Amino acid sequence: MRIYLDLLKDVLENGVDKGDRTGTGTKSVFGRQIRHNLKDGFPLLTTKKLHFKSIANELIWFLNGNTNNQWLNENGVKIWDQWALEDGSLGPIYGEQWTAWPTKDGKKINQIDYVIDTLKNNPNSRRILFHGWNVEYLPDETVSPQENARNGRMALPPCHLLYQFYVANGKLSGQLYIRSSDIFLGLPYNMASLSLLVHMLCQQCDLEPGEVIVSFGDLHAYSNHTEQIQEQLSREPRGLPTLELVRKPDSIYGYKFEDFVIHNYDAHPNIKAPVAI
Repeated sequence: MRIYLDLLKDVLENGVDKGDRTGTGTKSVFGRQIRHNLKDGFPLLTTKKLHFKSIANELIWFLNGNTNNQWLNENGVKIWDQWALEDGSLGPIYGEQWTAWPTKDGKKINQIDYVIDTLKNNPNSRRILFHGWNVEYLPDETVSPQENARNGRMALPPCHLLYQFYVANGKLSGQLYIRSSDIFLGLPYNMASLSLLVHMLCQQCDLEPGEVIVSFGDLHAYSNHTEQIQEQLSREPRGLPTLELVRKPDSIYGYKFEDFVIHNYDAHPNIKAPVAI
């Protein structure tokens, strides 16, 4: 994906030096966008190999409203380990807000059900969206993620916080707004996760995949990722793989990792980099 490499260059060349919550330091730009037509392949980066199992299982975890890290660990995913309590709790993060948004009368709203119902019955709607920015449960930045989870708040606030969908000519496109995006480690996962979600919604709602668009607020490269980014920029992109959904579950909540097959994923080796906690 040449467009992703161009975005990496943009951040390195035009970013301003900024401090951040983690104390690591970043080069940061504000207000960018990346888009990809899914007919051109599934956007798993080829300039470094991504762990698709983590991407798929995290999305399944979100969609099932799970907020405990134990299920991820049991399914080979470690990406939330640094923020979880000893019992696996992460507080009311993404999945709870997506599928069980609490109301003032003690009820729950499933935003994913709303999206699917609207795609099927009112696809011209301009309100086909869900989000996770529930102000009441945002973490207190003065305490640790674990302490926030212990206090019934989110361990971390949503970074990928608003998803909107658009139907035209039988094709479904999805746009994601990310308020804070780690371009080296986080963005490749978010792009692939959004694309996977669009494919799943297409299968459930009898639509064809269109475009995926990611819009950014603060897009940044951590100061301890510069060498890794330079290594990635030295690599030539290869052809994108394709995604096959081998089974259609009864609902969006019934998918398993085995339902997804990535074909012809020819990627350069993974590049390890530290996660800013």
